[in-house]
Amino acid sequence: MIRLQNLSLRRGTKLLLEDVNLTLHAGNRVGLTGANGCGKSSLLALLRGELTVDAGDLELPSHLAIAHVAQETPALEKSAIDHVIDGDHEFRLLESQLAEAEQANNGEQLGLLHGKIDAIGGYAIQSRAGQLLHGLGFTAKQQLHPVSSFSGGWRMRLNLAQALLCRSDLLLLDEPTNHLDLEAVLWLEQWLKVYSGTLLLISHDRDFLDSVCSHITHIEHQRANSYTGNYSDFERQRAARLIQQQSAFEKQQRERAHMESFIRRFKAKATKAKQAQSRIKALERMEVITAAHIDSPFHFVFREPEKQPNPLLQLNKVDFGYAEQPPIFKQLNINLAPGSRLALLGPNGAGKSTLIKLLCGELAATIGERKAHDDLKLGYFAQHQLELLDPQASALLHVQRLDPKAREQDIRDFLGGFNFRGEQADSPVAPFSGGEKARLVLAMLVYQKPNLLLLDEPTNHLDLEMRHALTMALQDYPGALVLVSHDRHLLRTVADELYLVDSQALQPFTGDLEDYQRWLTERNREQAAAEKAAESDGLEKSASSAANRKEQRKLDAEKRKSLKPLQDKLKKAEKRLDQVNELLDQAEAELAKPEIYDQTNKAKLAELLQQQGSLKSEQEQLEESWMELTDQLEEMV
Repeated sequence: MIRLQNLSLRRGTKLLLEDVNLTLHAGNRVGLTGANGCGKSSLLALLRGELTVDAGDLELPSHLAIAHVAQETPALEKSAIDHVIDGDHEFRLLESQLAEAEQANNGEQLGLLHGKIDAIGGYAIQSRAGQLLHGLGFTAKQQLHPVSSFSGGWRMRLNLAQALLCRSDLLLLDEPTNHLDLEAVLWLEQWLKVYSGTLLLISHDRDFLDSVCSHITHIEHQRANSYTGNYSDFERQRAARLIQQQSAFEKQQRERAHMESFIRRFKAKATKAKQAQSRIKALERMEVITAAHIDSPFHFVFREPEKQPNPLLQLNKVDFGYAEQPPIFKQLNINLAPGSRLALLGPNGAGKSTLIKLLCGELAATIGERKAHDDLKLGYFAQHQLELLDPQASALLHVQRLDPKAREQDIRDFLGGFNFRGEQADSPVAPFSGGEKARLVLAMLVYQKPNLLLLDEPTNHLDLEMRHALTMALQDYPGALVLVSHDRHLLRTVADELYLVDSQALQPFTGDLEDYQRWLTERNREQAAAEKAAESDGLEKSASSAANRKEQRKLDAEKRKSLKPLQDKLKKAEKRLDQVNELLDQAEAELAKPEIYDQTNKAKLAELLQQQGSLKSEQEQLEESWMELTDQLEEMV
């Protein structure tokens, strides 16, 4: 159990949390919500021990194993899978101690260490790490690449896999889906649903919170309110609480007005002075109820484009690919007209972002034609555009550069709809958070009245209020829209058509997002089966390539002759492995007897432990040898 009692927390001069009381029970999966800057990430930092409380108490169980996602990853030369395995610190420590014991030829220590590694599942750690990386979109080949070869977003996936591998009691995740595509989000969602520890999750993805969380803790006005259920349950409960709060506020205001009126009228009269003083004291004791406040700081709409030509943009028989690599698209056709509202689905690496770049002209077709109307006015959003902002310019100046003739007050009013007000509208954007930069890029896009929107993951870093405002604005947007997003709520409420990017093509997807999830599962199953079948076919074709039966028999004889040494080695390894397993069973049966731990049997115990360690070491070597020989035989058969 984790308990916060009357806890207050500041960052600098800003009060984030005041008099917070919160209890997290073991096994709870808690979604932490609230506006950007309210203190969610600071609360996680407090639990990690990176911050200290300013008042109150934080109670954590002793020996609590906490896992979190590192925010920085140096350009390491170690492989991706080794970096992920580093997440299990106990395994790495035991691995190091085992190497020292082997160097010292310390049989007793070897036996103890092998037992400890086995107890924590260390012999399956390569498999677990591989499964995590596969789920997060890494191919088997990529798992062996050095960490330094991956981009920042993919390194964050590595850090996420590292946190998931850790055998933790408490898992702290701060917006883990920001660098994931929809396929990886769906996989992570399923993984977290069966996580056995306590989860504290910051996310602005409604569907993700709905699927994963058993509780929601919402931070606002320096307080943390807890709700049982997922995010949809929280919204209903919060709405009911706000209605009750507003009703209580209005009732109290009437009571206060009545009491204050009595005090004003009778305070000076001797016959009523006592009653007036009583009411003054009652007012002083009264706990002030604040008015319910649910107004969003974001208010904007997409203004009507100046022109709406039809068609806006076409791709005709387009092929595209990079040099010396298989083509990403073949014979691609797309026609975008006013009112088109497309969401692109597809597995990782299928080419969704590539298609967006082809549409906006950032990439040129290898073959085929991109035909844009003269009056096309593109609004293109992608994460790399955040880096193109002028760090020394203010939000106001960024928009003024788009429209030098506009009145300053009109631009300020416009930026206010994106919550850039007062000093923030005049401040350089260099220290802005990722969410603030994303809001500014969206504001600049909206200001230009595009008739075609191309949005590639527009909700990354945006909080729930801004996502809601963007969703509402997009629902009323009159132009054409092409959207790539892992936010299923946005896809479901904004897009009219789903299109699947897969196998070098673009085609309509007739199902819904739940059908797409099933399609992904089936596709992964078929791919695994196809890879296995391809291996078998390759071997069969190789075996049937002899010119005639005589030649085939000759080849078969030669193959049997070449296989015999390997088969003999395999039989020898199997025989010795059976012997070692039997001896190990005998040793462990002796070690299971209580009397072996008596002082009189100290020498016998040491001998058994040394024997156990040696046998386990030999067992591991024999199993590796057996697997290598089996693989070689399978390749040759």
